[in-house]
Amino acid sequence: MPVISVEIGPLTSEVKEELIKTLTKTASSITKIPESSFIVLVKEYPADAIGVGGIPLSKR
Repeated sequence: MPVISVEIGPLTSEVKEELIKTLTKTASSITKIPESSFIVLVKEYPADAIGVGGIPLSKR
């Protein structure tokens, strides 16, 4: 089973659902592997645990 892993900042349940749906559909279309074979893992990090340019995302 193919696994798609995404590491990202906080998301709403609705956005995660759309992300999972779209990633699965797109990967299936490209690889010709059935959508039912895909596993999508979404790992969320709080904004203060992500740094961009030396500044926490929570302060940007």
